[in-house]
Amino acid sequence: MKQLNILYVSVFIFGALAFTACTPTIATRGNIVEDFRMAEITPGVSSRTNVLKSLGSPTTKAPFDDNVWYYIGQKTEKKGIFDPKVVDEKIVVVAFNEEGIVEVMEEIDAERMDIPRVRRKTETGGNDVTVLEQLLGNVGKFNAPDVSATGDR
Repeated sequence: MKQLNILYVSVFIFGALAFTACTPTIATRGNIVEDFRMAEITPGVSSRTNVLKSLGSPTTKAPFDDNVWYYIGQKTEKKGIFDPKVVDEKIVVVAFNEEGIVEVMEEIDAERMDIPRVRRKTETGGNDVTVLEQLLGNVGKFNAPDVSATGDR
């Protein structure tokens, strides 16, 4: 009877551990701009300072135009050993005129292409050496001391 109780407790603990091991891990990267913060910005009225106060620092600026700011945010979910899946993503573009006033603020609909990861390895040149060959490879390959270098004859 005592062994049966130990079996039940063991099965319960194993089941609890297996269940919690599959709990998804959620990660947020970047700046996911909330809609109520976007509503605080008015094109034609709001300045760079207003945007910084409402949305925070941009994730990046356009490479060739400092008047275009990007707010990029992404939320991923990873279950166990599987690759993470994107569950939420938001990209907001804020464009300013030369005076620093917001001209355009829009959310970009980023159609994501799911490109599978390739798990192959790149072949390298050289020989495939086993562990035994590595251990015994240098046996007998030591150079004899150079007699002329020591000055002894």
